[in-house]
Amino acid sequence: MTNPYPSRRTVFSTVGAALLVGATGLRLPARAQSFEPTPSMRGGSNNYRPGAPIVDRIGNGGFWTSGTVRRAGDGAPLAGRRIQVWAHTTEGNERDARSHGATLTNEAGEFRIEMPQIVPAFGQPHGHLVYDADYDDGGFETVFLRPVMERASDTSLQVEFVLRPV
Repeated sequence: MTNPYPSRRTVFSTVGAALLVGATGLRLPARAQSFEPTPSMRGGSNNYRPGAPIVDRIGNGGFWTSGTVRRAGDGAPLAGRRIQVWAHTTEGNERDARSHGATLTNEAGEFRIEMPQIVPAFGQPHGHLVYDADYDDGGFETVFLRPVMERASDTSLQVEFVLRPV
């Protein structure tokens, strides 16, 4: 037969847990996270080619650039947004048209595009990405990114766009 009354140990541990939760402020309801807009990065627009075509892959591939696109404030994913990517790679210079391509975000606001391995230019392995408002009717500001990779041997690059409505 089970005892309907809690033991002293159960009472003390329950009261202790309640005091700990109260003291740390965890009794407050969860707050929605505010997503701050991504600022354009210095040098992000270098060698930009307006209107690069939407492609499945740039060159022979082997390197993946991926990320998400969200709305500033509530962080809602933005589907159908056009993201252009270009870089200095094993197959071409970032000025070359063949080193540029664009892709669209899926319903979850995610994008992924394959391209040749990025190699250092001016001592840094880096990519260039843009959400260009001139090629979209979504009502957001243009954002240029120039993320630098940790190592030239990295085989992927992950970026996050948080777009500010205009």
